[in-house]
Amino acid sequence: MAHIKLPEGLPGIRGAMAFRPETARPLNDLVEVLLHAPNSLTPGERELIATYVSSENDCYYCQTIHGAIAAASLNGDEALVKQVKHDFHNAAISDKLKALLVIAGKVQRGGKHVTTEDVAAARAQGATDIEIHDTVLIAAAFCMFNRYVDGLATIQPRDEAMYRERGKWIAREGYVNVSKEYLPAEAAH
Repeated sequence: MAHIKLPEGLPGIRGAMAFRPETARPLNDLVEVLLHAPNSLTPGERELIATYVSSENDCYYCQTIHGAIAAASLNGDEALVKQVKHDFHNAAISDKLKALLVIAGKVQRGGKHVTTEDVAAARAQGATDIEIHDTVLIAAAFCMFNRYVDGLATIQPRDEAMYRERGKWIAREGYVNVSKEYLPAEAAH
């Protein structure tokens, strides 16, 4: 049961966002830019970063929904998503993404854990300054989103099929478009 009265039928962050649409719009705009908008990192790569950080923060809802979005963005490769969560060093992902996940994991523990050596290692694998920037921002933002979801004790269903279907929809439509489902028109855009 949530710590406050959230709208029924909206699990995870959706319930919290529907409760306070004024804050939902800028949060959805941010996640749209970070995870869905055009970028040199694919949506699947960026969703893997969000999934990994959410897994490290033990946020079931966020790691499951973003894992589903990542899988949908990666031709349904759920096994790769699980591998990244548990042992990304040996996952079938680029060395650049592995170096960026090192940075993301350090941001998850605390921003000051990121070293100049971590950044140099990412650059050596071809990461650009914007990719390093966005990795840090995705990791930091997902620490906030994870704590938002868990700090309010939102409902977090264990129905994998629900996450899988919703993940496909978000991967296809984006965050702002999907938010129109649960936000008033003026808050959704």
